[in-house]
Amino acid sequence: MRESASAQELLDWYDRNARRMPWRVGPDARRLGVRPDPYRIWMSEVMLQQTTVAAVKSYFETFTARWPTVVDLAAAEDADVMAAWAGLGYYARARNLLKCARAVANDHSGVFPDTREGLLSLPGIGPYTAAAVAAIAFDRPETVVDGNVERVMARLHDEHTPLPTAKPVLTEMAAALTPQERPGDYAQAVMDLGATICTPRKPACGLCPWRKPCAAWEAGTAAELPRKLPKKRKPTRLGIAYLARRVDGAWLLERRPDKGLLGGMLGWPGSDWGDAPQDDPPIRAEWRELPAEARHTFTHFHLRLMVKTALVPMDRAPIRGDFVELPDFSPSDLPTVMRKAFDLAKDS
Repeated sequence: MRESASAQELLDWYDRNARRMPWRVGPDARRLGVRPDPYRIWMSEVMLQQTTVAAVKSYFETFTARWPTVVDLAAAEDADVMAAWAGLGYYARARNLLKCARAVANDHSGVFPDTREGLLSLPGIGPYTAAAVAAIAFDRPETVVDGNVERVMARLHDEHTPLPTAKPVLTEMAAALTPQERPGDYAQAVMDLGATICTPRKPACGLCPWRKPCAAWEAGTAAELPRKLPKKRKPTRLGIAYLARRVDGAWLLERRPDKGLLGGMLGWPGSDWGDAPQDDPPIRAEWRELPAEARHTFTHFHLRLMVKTALVPMDRAPIRGDFVELPDFSPSDLPTVMRKAFDLAKDS
């Protein structure tokens, strides 16, 4: 008879193999009484949504060096935070980051609530983030389920129901294993197991602390799980980006509306994105169309931007947008798709 999975087995493995992260308090430090900083845990969890650990580390270190506390972040200028976030993607997260920081600073005296329910009352915090912060920062026995945990549970129980349909049952499976003791370490342990051992391709079952109780390992189906419903084909949208440079080197830029894709980000004036974009230049000029397009993929669609460039005189006023002087212009402050357009223009 196959034995049941034990949280203690996984915690023993985590004590030996925990990944080092700039926001994490490792098991050795936890045993010495060091407590995680809720601000750093919250920041990391927001940044890690739909983004890899490798991509997040440098952003996390930059943010926490510049804004070391939630009160510091709450007092930051929106434009500075959006610029620092540029390139990390999913820009609504940056807007929600500020909203949440200001709520904690103004309504909670700079102290994060220490329960899942209290965290859920904050703007921009959903069920997953609330559970993760409650467990990791405050050692609440909350069930934390991300993609890694779903994969581990699907294999542990040989569950073939495809995602996302299987989410409720996988969450129940994860909840049944969540311990009352060291739930924060346990939550991180399951995620580490999925990230380093129970990987999407070629899982290292021989190194897994849960190999013996794993039903998929016994059945030989681990590499097939979790199953997923077929993805819908992404549509392609078209648009135009206008890159106007004044003779003194200043660039014409426009801040996008707060709502919608790239909301609140600085970028090039452009057309709407759709099937047939309308040519609507932001300033009167002789526009030149570049031979290459700026291409980018968002969550729900592919984008192809025609790039048009122009050199304009000092006394020419824009119809929309504002010129940013060359010393104040930094391409790194632009979202990725806008940087792609800039790279085409500067090399043309």
